[in-house]
Amino acid sequence: MSNGLLDRFNGARFPATPRNEVDPPATDSADLPHRRRQAARNNASEAAVPGDGVELPTNASSILAEVAARQRPGSLRRHLSALLSLTKPRLTVLVVLTAVAPYALYPVPSILSSTALADAPSLSPLTLAFLTAGTALSSAAANALNMLYESATDARMARTRNRPLVTGLVSRRAALLFALAAGVAGVAALHFGVNPTVAFLGAANIVLYAGVYTPLKRLSVANTWAGALVGGVPPLMGWAAAAGECAEGDGGWRELLLQGPAAPGGWLFAALLFAWQFPHFMALSWGVRKDYRAAGLRMLAWVDPARNARVALRYSLAFVPLCVALCAAGVTEWSFAATSLPVNAWLAREAVRFWRHEGHAGSARGLFWASVWHLPAVMVLALLQKKGMWGRVWRSVAGEPDLDDEWEDADDGR
Repeated sequence: MSNGLLDRFNGARFPATPRNEVDPPATDSADLPHRRRQAARNNASEAAVPGDGVELPTNASSILAEVAARQRPGSLRRHLSALLSLTKPRLTVLVVLTAVAPYALYPVPSILSSTALADAPSLSPLTLAFLTAGTALSSAAANALNMLYESATDARMARTRNRPLVTGLVSRRAALLFALAAGVAGVAALHFGVNPTVAFLGAANIVLYAGVYTPLKRLSVANTWAGALVGGVPPLMGWAAAAGECAEGDGGWRELLLQGPAAPGGWLFAALLFAWQFPHFMALSWGVRKDYRAAGLRMLAWVDPARNARVALRYSLAFVPLCVALCAAGVTEWSFAATSLPVNAWLAREAVRFWRHEGHAGSARGLFWASVWHLPAVMVLALLQKKGMWGRVWRSVAGEPDLDDEWEDADDGR
């Protein structure tokens, strides 16, 4: 075909552009080598092989909502099951346990052996009961508010589309009233049954979870760090509850959280729970990353899978120094540093696999289940190796006088 015919053909279908007006070829950032590699990784992530994701436990709220839906309309069981489903029961139980364990680990021998319990009925058993109930109610309030805010996004995700607000099992008005009642009752129980510092921490965590973390999920991947802060507050609540029982001053927040030789222990437990959120959630979210993306929730699992894996690895390596620090702070015996090492090494190994494979090859599933077992294992090991506990047990069995009793006898004979 001659040049003239080519010109007429081009002019008919594609208007010619003068040579002096042709724009230079634009350099698209997507064409850069590192962008192409990242796109390839993302595409591979979207095309994960079957069975490569995390098999998550069935959502407890959805189970309870289904149970409630099968009950007779207007029945008490239907209402109770529906309201209980608003609390995210598994999450609430975890929150309570992370508050109770530090309470039990606070280094105050008198909580276990003092004869003054009858003179001070607000000590150990009653305080523990108020701490448990108040923490559970505060967590329930925060979770109900979270569901209220996220009912639209819950409807787009497979794991949450059966929640009570999505299916209409509970009205928004009823959920709001439940959240307010649970929040007020929980904070009141913490205030009057424990101490004002713990009540403030409980109220602050409701605001942080429902008012900061939840809306931030739509805006920035920083939501995960805000959620980790939420996880770090319950251990401080348990620690401050125990500290309040032996406060020698005014029992204010400075004395309970910042002053005294035992104060670092609470912050170390808070740091441990803060760090644990990352390997656990990064692995969990990777398995449902498509749902998060479809719902418009900005999670690193789909926004930046490589960074998602790096963050999980980074925080998984923090547990060894944290466990050693608990020994140095006098919370546990030094044997805890050794006995917790295999559990921490297991989590770190799975985090390395997760980082190398960015969630594929079963690495997300391995890290998720390692994190599930890691936290209770570390807590139980710490409880079994509480500073001075076995010494007191041995002295009790052997009939040897306790050091505290010796000081009391010396005072009586003076």
